[in-house]
Amino acid sequence: MDDPWADWLLRRRHGGDPNYERVIRGRVAGIRDRVLAGARLSPEITLVDVGSGDGLIAFGAFERIGPTLRVVLTDVSEALLKHAEQRAVSLGVRERCTFLQCSTDNLVGIADGSADVVTTRAVLAYVADKAAAAREFHRVLKPGGRLSIGEPIYRDEAVLLATLTKHLDSGPENPANAEARLFQRWKAAQLPSTAAEIQKNSMTNFSERDLLGLFQTSGFADLHLELHIDVRKAPPVSWETFLDIAPRPLAPTLREILSAGFNEAERTQFEKGLRAMVESGRFMERDTIAYLTAVKP
Repeated sequence: MDDPWADWLLRRRHGGDPNYERVIRGRVAGIRDRVLAGARLSPEITLVDVGSGDGLIAFGAFERIGPTLRVVLTDVSEALLKHAEQRAVSLGVRERCTFLQCSTDNLVGIADGSADVVTTRAVLAYVADKAAAAREFHRVLKPGGRLSIGEPIYRDEAVLLATLTKHLDSGPENPANAEARLFQRWKAAQLPSTAAEIQKNSMTNFSERDLLGLFQTSGFADLHLELHIDVRKAPPVSWETFLDIAPRPLAPTLREILSAGFNEAERTQFEKGLRAMVESGRFMERDTIAYLTAVKP
């Protein structure tokens, strides 16, 4: 598939494993529910779901309110919009949906003051001009309209990785650090790993407080932000599936990283240190998500 956004959402996110896909869908359903709770939906309104992907938020809104809603689904990915449109047909809500291919910071085709609610999930992390996106959200909302978003915060994870990188680079080669160096090379292929890279990358150059300030500056009122951090054991998954999972759009899979940057001995050592943890459910994972609601005065 030539579209990296659709390829990730429909395949690489779960490594092509239908069993693990069900795990992922169960997890993102919780995020969807928090975003929709913050949206305070009601019948007959117009919802604009920005960066709609496969329609998680939009179709969840129909499940809550029914077909009296009007929903505008926007995405940069033509393939994902077509996928969502097919799902809308199967759910019997196609006539209540509008599909627009546009960027988050330029919501062309959506009139000023036409939306009652704007939602996003995991969108702003991939937008370079977040201030422009916030202004667009404000523009398309009616006075009294509501914003509800759920946004991953990657900054802390990247800062910890940068600290490890600096520590390993500052000292001599030490056999005791062999596993740490392999871990660093794995993660550095998927996230910025130096302070300079963190500041340049749209995923990591903002915190939850920056997000709050951004929307306040853009003219929103009654802002409320909750930061949810979950550290837990990951569900057991086969090593082959784990190798083919990309943690986020545009990131390489572990299989691609090992193939491109590790020699055979390093691949063997890396698998020996990690495989048993992955397959037994002892591997730890962390999610950091900022949920923000606000109102256009």
